[in-house]
Amino acid sequence: MASEGITEIDSGLIETNYDNVVYKFDDLNLKPNIVRGIFGYGYETPSAIQQRAILPITEGRDVLAQAQSGTGKTATFTISALQRINENEKATQALILAQPENWLCKSRMLSSLLVCT
Repeated sequence: MASEGITEIDSGLIETNYDNVVYKFDDLNLKPNIVRGIFGYGYETPSAIQQRAILPITEGRDVLAQAQSGTGKTATFTISALQRINENEKATQALILAQPENWLCKSRMLSSLLVCT
């Protein structure tokens, strides 16, 4: 896993009603281009939230996920959305609504793209 950005947490602190935990990106049955992109950014193993949330989201289940900042939530939802997109269908297939972190709003470049409150 890339050293910057992801904070590991004790798996004993996790509550879930979904029993499948996937410890390797290769075992998530993701599209090859997605896996290549993940590895290209230097990530080797999914974080705790990714181990538990990517698979049920890609299976079409409703998922509510809560975790501390820096644990990989944004990547979890992005990876899952990309996996479900049919590249041959030319229509909107995913909509992600997220409240940006405060530090994103302070970035001059990104604040022009985000609605920050």
